[in-house]
Amino acid sequence: MQNQVTIIEHPLIQHKLTLMRKAETSTTKFRNLLKEISLLLAYEVTRDLPLKYEQIKTPLAPMDAPVLAPDKKLVLVSIMRAGQGILDGMLELMPSARVGHIGLYRDPKTLIPVEYYFKVPQDVEQRDMIVVDPMLATGNSAVAAVERLKSTNPLSIRFVCLLAAPEGIKHFCETHTDVPIYAAAIDDYLDEHGYIIPGLGDAGDRLFGTK
Repeated sequence: MQNQVTIIEHPLIQHKLTLMRKAETSTTKFRNLLKEISLLLAYEVTRDLPLKYEQIKTPLAPMDAPVLAPDKKLVLVSIMRAGQGILDGMLELMPSARVGHIGLYRDPKTLIPVEYYFKVPQDVEQRDMIVVDPMLATGNSAVAAVERLKSTNPLSIRFVCLLAAPEGIKHFCETHTDVPIYAAAIDDYLDEHGYIIPGLGDAGDRLFGTK
């Protein structure tokens, strides 16, 4: 299980995450910070993308220069609604990636996810998939989303979040042993309402200014 989880401890990520955690951080600042962190998370989660070499000419000389291998196509899938905050940042770094959405809400009594929207590119079976959601709390939504996305037969799936709880990691890793997790931090535990402690509150509400 430990080998399945990568904690991205870059100082800039940790600093910006601390700013996001603060209760007084405004919606605008929270949104901008999440976008900035998402760029850094995208850098880490894509560091093993394969390269090929092509002949180019600089102003001074020709050279064989590295470019992304054309057969390594990506699709970014946002778990709505809070996943949109990570998606927007990653798209700035990878503007050619295709985009998918899966809409889930958590039943407040059972904490079981209910799907209300699903849309992914038609050629997803030719792409590697990066699934994004700021919080991995109980893990129920992430597990359900990945289960649904596996039915589309992507080449591979990676799950990226901002914060994770030990309970969510355990649930996810036991269910999807083949899907790596990338997170900025693992917090202490879940409270009786399924919120990550110390966490940063409800990511969707803070991102969109709703309650």
